[in-house]
Amino acid sequence: MQTKYSIEPRHEHYACVVDLLARAGRLVEAKEFIKKIPLQPGPSIWGALLAACRKSRNLEIAEIAAKELFVLEPENSCNYILLSNMYAEAGTWKEVDKLRARLKCEGIKKNPGCSWIEIKGKAHLFLSGDLSHPQSKEIYNLLEALPEKIKAAGYIPNTSFVLHDISEEEKEQNLIIHSEKLAIAFGLLNTNPEVVIRITKNLRICGDCHTVIKFISKIYEREIVVRDVNRFHHFRDGACSCGDYW
Repeated sequence: MQTKYSIEPRHEHYACVVDLLARAGRLVEAKEFIKKIPLQPGPSIWGALLAACRKSRNLEIAEIAAKELFVLEPENSCNYILLSNMYAEAGTWKEVDKLRARLKCEGIKKNPGCSWIEIKGKAHLFLSGDLSHPQSKEIYNLLEALPEKIKAAGYIPNTSFVLHDISEEEKEQNLIIHSEKLAIAFGLLNTNPEVVIRITKNLRICGDCHTVIKFISKIYEREIVVRDVNRFHHFRDGACSCGDYW
């Protein structure tokens, strides 16, 4: 790169290499690559590794990446939440509680997840479990009927994304009320079939919501675009443009 193009590699270049290795499932190689980087690895590099660990469910390397990020970005709650999600998925609730206690002790506040959709020039904002919208009854009626429809098409709820040690039934109910699902339900109720439903979310879309939206796009034959904190997700006919890697 330096010899052929006279470009000095920067953090973003090294982060891309880490991401590419991780996408290929070569997490150990990605971790070793970081050790050899001539620069001090920054948040983009460790963040790429942590995100990849979530996809591969590698807690050991995730803890290494998260530890570095906690030092580099002590007030970034997203790193804590991502690791907490992995602990919850693994069923290690004591570790989830430890992270929550650390967040509280250090005064780090989690940004509340919200999603919004614009229809006819008006933006409609939804929080998780939101009941304030005038069409809340219709929205929740649609969402409560949704699981049966998508389960018939092969959907299995991923309750690991519920960060509470509660019953499976309660976890499934908790998944229904995520903000992006509320916004999409509103879009289904208020737009014509040929209109693309466009949602913006302030945080990373959760894995279960990602799966559900794929099923919605297929069952309702709708095109849905979700912009989360990482990238655009273009859902169509049961698939997403990200290839289930984000």
